[in-house]
This record gives sequence, structure tokens and C-alpha cells, in this order.
Amino acid sequence: MSLILVIGGYGGFGARLCRRLCGDGHEVIVAGRSEAKAGRFCTGLAGARPLVMDRGGDVGAVLERERPDLVIDAAGPFQRSGYAVPRACIAAAVPYLDLADATDFVVGIDALDAESRAAGVAVVSGASSVPALTGAVARRLAEGMDRVFSVDIALSAANRATGGASVVAAILSYVGRPVRLRRGGRWSHAWGWQEMRRRDFHLTDGTALLGRRVAIADVPDHLLLPGLLPGRPAVTFRAGTELRLHMLALWLASWPVRWGWMKSLSGALPWLLPLYGLTSFVGGERSAMSVVLAGEAGGRRLERRWTVIAERGEGLEVPTLAAQLLASDILAGRQPAGARTAAALLDFDRFEPALSRLALRHEFAGRELPPPLYARVMGAAFDRLPPAGRALHDVCRDSGAEGEGRVERGRGLLARALAAAMRFPPEGDWPLHVAFSEDRGVERWTRDFGGHRFASELSAKGGRIVERFGPLRFAFDLPSGPEGLEMRLRRWSAFGLPLPLLLAPRIAAREWQEDDRFRFEVAAALPLVGPIVRYSGWLEPVR
Repeated sequence: MSLILVIGGYGGFGARLCRRLCGDGHEVIVAGRSEAKAGRFCTGLAGARPLVMDRGGDVGAVLERERPDLVIDAAGPFQRSGYAVPRACIAAAVPYLDLADATDFVVGIDALDAESRAAGVAVVSGASSVPALTGAVARRLAEGMDRVFSVDIALSAANRATGGASVVAAILSYVGRPVRLRRGGRWSHAWGWQEMRRRDFHLTDGTALLGRRVAIADVPDHLLLPGLLPGRPAVTFRAGTELRLHMLALWLASWPVRWGWMKSLSGALPWLLPLYGLTSFVGGERSAMSVVLAGEAGGRRLERRWTVIAERGEGLEVPTLAAQLLASDILAGRQPAGARTAAALLDFDRFEPALSRLALRHEFAGRELPPPLYARVMGAAFDRLPPAGRALHDVCRDSGAEGEGRVERGRGLLARALAAAMRFPPEGDWPLHVAFSEDRGVERWTRDFGGHRFASELSAKGGRIVERFGPLRFAFDLPSGPEGLEMRLRRWSAFGLPLPLLLAPRIAAREWQEDDRFRFEVAAALPLVGPIVRYSGWLEPVR
């Protein structure tokens, strides 16, 4: 069989991968900075031998001496890591593979494509849960879809089954930092370890993992999956640990970084790691992951979902499966020369035999999604709207529109103060983008007038559209026809308490189609105060 050098071979993921490779009959060089740790790991493992090696040292000299058939870098973390190791492999004409999940590192690997082609070797990055497995799952879920609107991925790790110090270091590197992703039909950003959500993981056999918390993680999927699926969907990846204490602590720590008070939390690793270790005995060994895709096929809106729940700490085996499979492909000559990510290299069928041998359950499931919010409220009247209006309100999970808008504000001091408190944009003509996101029937509209943003949430209640701005809620009827629709205020409340309609803002809102474009006009005024704001313009859906 082949000789494989695994850097970080006795670490959390590296050790599991080395056992798998030895089980396949390969001879494995277990490399790392500690001779004692490498030696202890290799004791009793047939086909493994230790090697002292620093990935930051003279890698070329090691390759020249050992002459491996393949190098696998499992050391991590790869955040802010350079390409010294793959470049040394290219120079030595040795194929290279890694388990990286760092966005910049994985996505940037194609910078080595010309060099690796010239050397005749394959260079593959991201042979792990992300983006190799998630890419395979997402492509399976998207089969037969005409368009994919969104991909929502969640990973919750068991507290007693962690990847070790390198995983903690990777997380700290992006907590509170901007994370680039696609939303509302354009590239935008979120913040690492924010936008925390509850996720419940269910299987149809009754197996479940409930009440887990997950938050935004920085992974290559955000940049890679939109280009692999029809419709260039929004992709959001959230991750979390089992313990809410960990999640809350990281969420709180993310704010000083986001506000610019700290560059990152990476410098806190030496004292945070021991604190993390104090909680290692708490919790269990159950991990879970889900990939949820929403899209359209043949005019039907569909949600497709893959869920896996791992027992007895075997969730830690999953990140090594792609590397095992791709190592076999590279050694058999099934991967051509060149540098590429692993996001589209494996079909899900390749993973199934290995998954079936682990203590986990996984399944694919799906359902048809209900009509969009406005269609549910308006019924048959929605179909009589002009085409531009129907297209704009055809929101499923994520969409966007762009155009131009004009903003006018009231002249009085109180009117201007109220407009500022509501975060309405300044006066002027602005490029306009509106991002629509939908979750469980509630739509969030984020209006961006040249960088000045304000948002509201819309839902259905009692046959009306209810728009929420903070503690204020406004319920509207929607008289409509082929010419467009209006919004007529019928009720309003603050902090859930109904208020007299006599004291309500005077809101005039209408939508119509002109020159094949969706056009809108919204004006708000207050009794005794006068006009607060008026904004108007046009929008076209982003495709």
C-alpha cells in the first residue's frame, strides 16, 4: 500500500484519520511537534510510526527524506495560515490534502492551481465536514431543483466530544469578526458567533436533540455553495457547543470585537483554554448536524432536509471521512493535477458506507412549503396583482430587490427626532436594496438606502398584514386589484397593548407597476406633529 504522512497525526481529528488510514492498509507517518505524544499514539497501531515535525519548519527537507506518496495536513487551525506546506509538497511533487475549514485558506487554494498542474500533483483543501460533506449533502438535496433559495446548516457539538485546542483556537479567531456571506441576492456580511438561534434536531424514528444553541460560524460554505447550486442561494452556517454557558460567554465576548475594542479573541486562548477544560466533564456525547435547503421544482416550493445525530462521541469521526475517501482517490490517480476545494469532489453516496458503521442515525426528509405571506393573506386577490408586485412579494426564505429610492423627512424638530429614532434614512436620492428573509411565515424586510438601513417584520394575523417596528405593531388591510395594492391601517399597539386608532400615525402606502417595474410610495405623519417621513422609488428582483 501507500506511505502517507499525516501532520498533526496524533491530534483530535488527525488521530482518528490515522487509525482509518492504517485500517485501510496504508503505512502512516504520524507527524507532530511532540516526539513523546507521537510515540505513545503509534504504540500498538500497526502500520504507524512517529516523526517529529513542525509544519512551520523545513517541510521540504522532511519530504525529501521520507518520500511519502501523500501528505495530509490535519494540524490546524488553518485560520491565518499560509500555504508553506502545500507549496513544499508541490515542489517535491507530492500530492497534498488537508482538513481545513478556514474560509480564506480553503477558498484561496486555487491560487496554487498553476503550480500544482505544472508539477503534476493534486492539491485538495477542505476534506472535512465543511465543505466536503456539506457540499455533497447540499448537492444531493438540490437534485431536480429549478432554483434554490436558501441553505441553512447547523452543527451542534457534544461537550465531551470536542476537537481539542485547535478547534477552540479556530473559533476564537472569528468571534465578533465580519463573516462574508450571500443574503438578499447580494454579498453581505454577518458577525461571528452572533445571530444566535435555537435548533432542534429530529429524526422520524423519534431520535431527537432539542434546545441546542448555534451561532454564525466562519466556514468556506458561505462562499462556495452559492456557486454550486442553481439560483445562487443564500447560505448560512451556524455552529455551537452543547453547553449554553459556552454559547452565552462567546456571544457576550463577540461584542467588544464587533465594536472594535479588540482585534480578535485569539490572544485570549492561553487562559480561555483552561477555563474551557474545567467544563469538559459536563454534558454528554451526542452531536448533531442538519442541512436544510429551500427551493422550487416545477412550480412547487419545497424544503429538503438532511439530519444526522451521533451518539457516544462518534460525531468526531465524521470530519475525517472525506479525507479518507479523497486520500484513496488521490493515491489511485482519480484526482487530476491541480489545486481545488473539496466542496464538489465527493457525492453523498460515497459517505454512506462509512456513516453506516458509526454510532449515528441520519436521514433525508422533505415537505412542501406554504405560499408566501402576501399570498396567504390576500388569497385569490394575490393572483390579480400586476406581475411586478407578485414577483416582489414572492418571498421564500431569502430574496432581494434593488433599485432607487427617494427619502423626504418632516420639517419640524419633533418630526425629525422621531424619524431618527425609527432609523429612517436621511433625505435624498439613494441606491436602494431590500433584503427579504422569511422564517416560519414571518418576513423581515431590511431596506438599505445607500448604506442607511432600517428593518421591520411582517406577519399574518386575523386576515391582515401586521408590520412590527420594535415594540410597535401595525395591522393593515390590503385593498388591491390589477393596478396594485394599498395598505390601510386598521389597528396598532405598543408593547402588546392596543392603542386608539385616533392617535395612530397617518400611513399612506401603495404599490403599483409602471414600465414593468415595481413602484412604491410610503408616507407617515402624526397628529399634531405632521409629516414624519416619505419614501418612494422602484425595485426589481435580484436574480
